[in-house]
Amino acid sequence: MSLNKEFVICVIIAFVVALPVSLYSMNKWHESFAYKTEISWWIFIVSGIIALLVALLTVSFQAYRAATRNPVEALKYE
Repeated sequence: MSLNKEFVICVIIAFVVALPVSLYSMNKWHESFAYKTEISWWIFIVSGIIALLVALLTVSFQAYRAATRNPVEALKYE
């Protein structure tokens, strides 16, 4: 659980830093189009949640694999 907590904090910090940068760049990019649409804020929130879920699933899967692996196999190759 501690390992997941560290990754959650890292993903949240990355999201907070990337949010204003992505909003600014997307608005600048949309200015060059003839037909402009409004960029919804919920798209960024959904992408942050997806990034958080991918990080949690990856870390949890790797931790499970390491916990269930036979230690003899790891020592055999050293």
